[in-house]
Amino acid sequence: MTTIKVERIYTKPEDLSGYRILVDRVWPRGISKEVAHLNQWEKDVAPTTELRKWFNHDPEKYPEFKQRYLDELKANPATPAFVTLVKDQLVHKDVILLFGAKDEQDNQAQVLKDFLETNESES
Repeated sequence: MTTIKVERIYTKPEDLSGYRILVDRVWPRGISKEVAHLNQWEKDVAPTTELRKWFNHDPEKYPEFKQRYLDELKANPATPAFVTLVKDQLVHKDVILLFGAKDEQDNQAQVLKDFLETNESES
């Protein structure tokens, strides 16, 4: 069974057989495209610059960040195509959402994973 995974782009890739998608709006500093082993960069589904700057990876702001980001995803015209891409890839392999944040629990990739899994169970 295939799954959606979340992985920090700065760590050694755990799974190179999955479909690897960078979900940051800004390219991670110091990472080359070769090292990233990306299949896709989906910056259009990342949090807006305004939301990212407001959040500033402050753990106390995470609950509100999560809700604001979910609201952005629901209103984002790029979201349906992204959901379809993930579903299509999951037929064949795991999907790995890559992010650059230091916090491995409270970040946009985790929110996106939850969103995709909820969306998948609703279809």
